[in-house]
Amino acid sequence: MDPQATGNVADVLQRTAARFREAGVDAPRLDAELLLMETLGWSREDLYRNPEGELQESHAERFESLVSRRVRGEPVAYITGSQEFWSLDLRVTPHVLIPRPETEHLVETVLDFLASRPDPCRVLEVGTGSGAIAVCLAKESARAEVWATDVSAPALDVARENARRHGVERRIHWLRGDLLAPVRGLPGCFDVLVSNPPYVPNGEIPRLQRDVRDWEPALALDGGADGMDFYRRIVRDGVRHVRQGGLLAVEVGAEQGDDVSRLFRAHGELRRVRVRPDYAGLPRVVTAERVQGV
Repeated sequence: MDPQATGNVADVLQRTAARFREAGVDAPRLDAELLLMETLGWSREDLYRNPEGELQESHAERFESLVSRRVRGEPVAYITGSQEFWSLDLRVTPHVLIPRPETEHLVETVLDFLASRPDPCRVLEVGTGSGAIAVCLAKESARAEVWATDVSAPALDVARENARRHGVERRIHWLRGDLLAPVRGLPGCFDVLVSNPPYVPNGEIPRLQRDVRDWEPALALDGGADGMDFYRRIVRDGVRHVRQGGLLAVEVGAEQGDDVSRLFRAHGELRRVRVRPDYAGLPRVVTAERVQGV
């Protein structure tokens, strides 16, 4: 057993954070705490209340196993199998992209729009992955009937589990297929089409952080040569699925706000194109409304 995994909670956290720092981990102390919480079944408050608590040998061995995985670059969310998003604990696996805080701006944008609609609304999420967006929308808007597509069967299994975990499984329709293929026969049926599509230019993928590049699914990252492939497809194939006055909302990369806005404005049936920044002031969500009938 590695001696770094033995001792009291405070010492183990200090040594592990130093080890992570040396390995180039971005948030060494936070990751050390999360893995020790996972090992002990404790909350963060438990860690702070028991700094002198000694790790049992079985705990030390398991903790060292988790730490070794993190040192090799595996993301904490895949190690623990969970990620917090919108204050919900979501199941994640290497089959799905790890939900990011930035995507909460997309959820908030759609919820604001739904709040302005008087009638029950039908929402389509394209490329649901872990189901984070679909589950949050169903959880927060009792009037929303959510449809969600994904090409990956394992990803849909994760999404279904998250819906069950948060009690909204009966309010979401899960459909397997490439982007809009599963709803091809439903033109004009949705009040909202929302997506956080793959948007990393494929030439940039080798330069991504190791945690992302080597561990998260390429299918959920690769947006083609310029990162715009999926936006083009969503506009080309998706606008007709949105009702008159309905909303198209997508997450974008930090440098894609202008390009996606131009793409939306060039479509004859989209108006009121807006860009919503994140808390860092970077473009994060682009929206447009459909103004013509089907």
